[in-house]
Amino acid sequence: MRLKLVTATSMLALCLFTTAEGAEINQDGANAVKETLTKLLPADLAKSGLISVNPAGARYEVIYDLAKLLAKADPAKFTIKGLTPFSMFATPLDSGLWNIEGDNKFDVSGHFKGPDQKPTDFTYSIASLVYSGVFDPAISYLRSGTFAAKDIKISSKSETEEVHATIAGMDQKLSSSDSAGGNGRVDFVGTGSMSGFVEQVSGLQMPPVEFRAGSINAEAKVNGLPAKQIREMVFFVLDHLDEDKLSPENSDKLKGFVKEAFPLLTLFSETIGVNDLTVSSEMGKGGAKAFGYNLAIDGPSDAMRFGFGMNAQEINLDTPLMPATYSAFMPTSFDFQLALPNLDFASFGDALMAADFNDPAPEKTGEEMSKKLFRDGRLTVEFPKISAKSQVYDVDMTGKIEGRVDSQKDYSMEATILARDLDKTIAAIQELAKTDPDLNQVSFGIMMVKGFAKTDADGRSRWDISVSRDGSVAVNGQQIKGPDGPDQGLETDQEQDQDQGLEPDQEQEQDQGQDAVPAQPQQP
Repeated sequence: MRLKLVTATSMLALCLFTTAEGAEINQDGANAVKETLTKLLPADLAKSGLISVNPAGARYEVIYDLAKLLAKADPAKFTIKGLTPFSMFATPLDSGLWNIEGDNKFDVSGHFKGPDQKPTDFTYSIASLVYSGVFDPAISYLRSGTFAAKDIKISSKSETEEVHATIAGMDQKLSSSDSAGGNGRVDFVGTGSMSGFVEQVSGLQMPPVEFRAGSINAEAKVNGLPAKQIREMVFFVLDHLDEDKLSPENSDKLKGFVKEAFPLLTLFSETIGVNDLTVSSEMGKGGAKAFGYNLAIDGPSDAMRFGFGMNAQEINLDTPLMPATYSAFMPTSFDFQLALPNLDFASFGDALMAADFNDPAPEKTGEEMSKKLFRDGRLTVEFPKISAKSQVYDVDMTGKIEGRVDSQKDYSMEATILARDLDKTIAAIQELAKTDPDLNQVSFGIMMVKGFAKTDADGRSRWDISVSRDGSVAVNGQQIKGPDGPDQGLETDQEQDQDQGLEPDQEQEQDQGQDAVPAQPQQP
């Protein structure tokens, strides 16, 4: 536990700067800065020289000697070479903020033993790491910053696996502004880019695989972040990290911090784009001109929307594992977007505040919490876009599924499927069927499905599909399957009772209580 405390507080040392004062830079000021930076460290580590502060002209030089953290490490389990002290310069501003800047490099190597006691050798180097920013003690975080790293190399080697990775360069930028809603909340925007990424992985039971990306770009936004409240929660947790169990008073205090911080944000979005991606091995080579990922959470706290998606363009695959006759069916592009709307984080937060942090949550409590997050236990999954395109097909789908978190049968679905050049797809499958007769059934099935389709103005085939809660299915307004029988479809009350661990008549008996009259036996 003490090691966790040391590690956490060391990483947060930067975040403990107090409000700057544009006063004279001297040793007394340096001592005050050091005292602030080491106040959460154990006494012996605070005096070890892990952090030292010296006046340096119009600023302070903060020196971090991370080797002090490892002074008591067992050399048989962990050793590291080349871990030299690095410096960061901090200049106090009249506004109470700090200018932070640094120019360092790293070149370390060593070995460690994992839980299986097998040794792993590693190296880690950065030829240049240059950064600057403005730090705000009120939120214990940077208000803005720029970061640039060049020639990054990472490697690890064990008895079973070997990994080598290089990055030509990385650049990041951070900016922030006070949220429109006030209350000390902050909006952050971050962007980053990476060039020349190469990773090689090999193992005893895995042939060498190489991943390459010409460039990787990322952007992230967070709006309405309660930075001050999060700061207080982090420091509270660090103060009590060595405690096995929180006292009732401290538990209530932590709940107070969490309650004040809710909602934790009003918007979060992240997009990552990978360009010129290739994956190669002895089995072949594949990749994409562009690959993208996106994640977004936004909306009011009682009706937030979670969205996730992936897409790729100009996909290629060259491997003997895929027969040439099937290559036309390999998608050249795809787009997959999914969303969960109406997430009630407000009610979820209220339920969280009522929970006992010291007791493991029973399964029933977990179910109750999920019914708070998904209002009344109702779950909706939306598919704003699912598409795939190849040389012989072009398909798009949108739709949504509505159901319950406590049932696998109580659901409904609405979907629209659009397909272009369906005759071309059928012809391609029929051509394949000449060498694989089983595909004749696939071809016949698609022709049957085509018979249900409508034709849009742009020539695409359309299917509007509706699946009702009673099990009935309709396509383009025509019912092709009726409601399920009494033994199918929706769960009966008895089945729901059994799902909750009750005997068939147990719930009824509980409702009747002690005044219940035993049922009269039936006459033969």
